Amino acid sequence: MRKVFQAELQTIGEELTEMATLVAHAMEQAYASYAEADTELAQEVIAADARVDFMQNQLDERAIDVLALQGPVASDLRMIVGSLRMSASLERMGDLARHIAQLARLRYPAHVAPDAVAPVFAEMADLDVQIARKLVTLLETRDLDIAAEIVAINNRIDDLHASVFKLVAAPEWNESAPRTADVTLTSRYMERYGDHGVSVARKVNYLVTGEWEPGSSER
Repeated sequence: MRKVFQAELQTIGEELTEMATLVAHAMEQAYASYAEADTELAQEVIAADARVDFMQNQLDERAIDVLALQGPVASDLRMIVGSLRMSASLERMGDLARHIAQLARLRYPAHVAPDAVAPVFAEMADLDVQIARKLVTLLETRDLDIAAEIVAINNRIDDLHASVFKLVAAPEWNESAPRTADVTLTSRYMERYGDHGVSVARKVNYLVTGEWEPGSSER
């Protein structure tokens, strides 16, 4: 019975890692479709999000079955409950990448972002992908140095997010209301993607140490 339980835990861990891999690819492809006004690529991202949603449902059902049938305690219980919450964050990361692809499709054949903010969004997207890729390694290794790196990367994303709002609020900003809305939404989607990555990293920290990172709060 114990071997079955350990196999279930391993499968849950592997599914979380696969979800992290998928959402990293989703953001990478979503931003490419956004930057290049590529509707075919955008549609691929939108369609692929169903796979992430399916994986979350499958993982959650597996975790609930383990809770009901195995009665885990201590660190095993933290693993199961933490996995339920991490899968929700990873699923939301996939949704946010999909939202960016949807903006690309909505505004085709125009590019969504004006030239003034395009470099900012390019950096934000790159940092988001870095976070998701580091999550893959973190979930595989539980190396808490990687968790700290994820938090540091997200701090840079927060700074870039704030710079977008300063730019939009500046007197010289003269874009239309729809384009301004698109810019603020893009920035918000990318900022929240990073936040959910940090949420996963902090849950891994909790699994390893039994404590939330000092000075942090769950997001």
